[in-house]
Amino acid sequence: MMRSLYSGVSGLKTHQTKMDVIGNNIANVNTVAFKSSSTTFTDIMYQTTSGASRATENTGGKNANQIGLGVTSGSTKVSITAAGAAQSTGQAFDIKLTDSNNTNFFIVNNGSENLFSRAGSFYIDGNGNLCMSSTGYMVMGWQVDPTTMDIRKDTVSALRVMNAANMTSAPEATENAHVDGVIDKNDTNVTSDNGYAMSLSFYDNLGYQYTAKFAVRNIDSDNGTYSVELANIYDDDNKDILAEYVAGGGKVSDIFGQDTTAKKTYALQGNFVHGTTDGSISIMQGNKQYDKKDGPIWNEGRGEWLYTFSYNSSTTDTLTFSASEIYGIDKSSLNKDSVLSTAANGSLEQTYDTTNYTLQFSKADGSFQYIGAAGDNSQMLNLTNTLGVQFKDIDVNFQNCLNYDNGGTSTMAADKGDISGTRGVGKKLGTMTGLSVDGTGKIYGSYDNGNTVLLGQIAVAQFANASGLESTGNSCYRTTLNSGDFDGIGVEVTADGGSMNTGQLEMSNVDLSAEFTEMITTQRGFQANSRVITTSDTMLEELVNLKR
Repeated sequence: MMRSLYSGVSGLKTHQTKMDVIGNNIANVNTVAFKSSSTTFTDIMYQTTSGASRATENTGGKNANQIGLGVTSGSTKVSITAAGAAQSTGQAFDIKLTDSNNTNFFIVNNGSENLFSRAGSFYIDGNGNLCMSSTGYMVMGWQVDPTTMDIRKDTVSALRVMNAANMTSAPEATENAHVDGVIDKNDTNVTSDNGYAMSLSFYDNLGYQYTAKFAVRNIDSDNGTYSVELANIYDDDNKDILAEYVAGGGKVSDIFGQDTTAKKTYALQGNFVHGTTDGSISIMQGNKQYDKKDGPIWNEGRGEWLYTFSYNSSTTDTLTFSASEIYGIDKSSLNKDSVLSTAANGSLEQTYDTTNYTLQFSKADGSFQYIGAAGDNSQMLNLTNTLGVQFKDIDVNFQNCLNYDNGGTSTMAADKGDISGTRGVGKKLGTMTGLSVDGTGKIYGSYDNGNTVLLGQIAVAQFANASGLESTGNSCYRTTLNSGDFDGIGVEVTADGGSMNTGQLEMSNVDLSAEFTEMITTQRGFQANSRVITTSDTMLEELVNLKR
């Protein structure tokens, strides 16, 4: 009777332990990444009242007589490899580990040791470190090698993804440009003095922005021949650095184009132009003859050249015609007697120096043929050795241009980057605008100049016996002798086919239906053991009453 009494007591204690475990499971039904536990019972030692005997020739063997002495908790096992359901949060630094065996763990550090967790609710703290939201423990991972700019998988360290160095992204100089669109010979801009204007925005190595102005002119549009001239290069203060370069003794052809000559014809309505025997110019207007008296004089205020002619070699009368600055030409090159010649009745022809590249299209179908010389699809803007070492030379590709009838409207335009628009674009200094984590745990910074920069990678730890980890609370675990050690380096989450899903958290794996069922059986077991005690007590009471 005493044995049954104490067996009942052990049953009560053991079922109470199981109820404690069930209560803890239910309490953590909504705890992120909580792993439920289960209790197994084992019987205690047995009292042997008679031992077993060997069989003889005349008698059989006899089994031992044993009486059990109760029950105890054999183990409390954590269902650590059972994944919880995914909970969508939409937060960039809420990360759910997805792996086939659920044995991957985030590595976090509490300031004195590395711990392990599957609770991926993270945030960026005031020092720019990636940390656990619940505890502030720093998330550990691998850093970027400054030489290769790739991940260096050595000893894990805190991921400080928003330090001063990461807040900006270095600028890049433009190295490529492309020109697309249609040039229409009926576009009045193409046949005007200034030509069809085209702008190219680009960057230097320091991230400063510049604008190159080009002009496309008609040369022989019936045969698909045009010219492309560099007019200006403005910095972000609207200062023409090309003009400064030319004023300092440089030539436009050092930067873009080939030195050549061009002709311009001016109509003088009502005038008759002819050459005299000495090669000078005379103009007949009605019955008046004007002989050229002086060379051209530039009128800064009016933006034109003034050619002075004398009437009958005595009366001075000034005739003017517009000769606005020509793209890529120094005004002084026009100050020559030889630039004027007789062209035809009612017109005056001017020959001047210029710098350009010939842009040739197919007369048959309007497709691009070459720029500069046969076989050339592009020409260089030579900036490094002319305007400064902060620039890179820009290869300007024209192969996608077309010469079509577009209703008198040209659409030709220049843009940064190669013909795919992706390489050699150049960028200004970028300011960080956001962070993101991909499926491998790599953390990227996004910048307002379009750059995406790798900043680090979240590492994970794997254990052969994850159930052997010791829970430390706060959804964290530490290694034990039976779990296996952490090597200090970790592995990539994809090593076993796993991934990291952002915007999600792993929920508790507690199954309420199973817990409630276990609660019922535990309650009945506790109730039955209590009956053993009360029954044993009643029997003892009867035994005591025998004395009466």
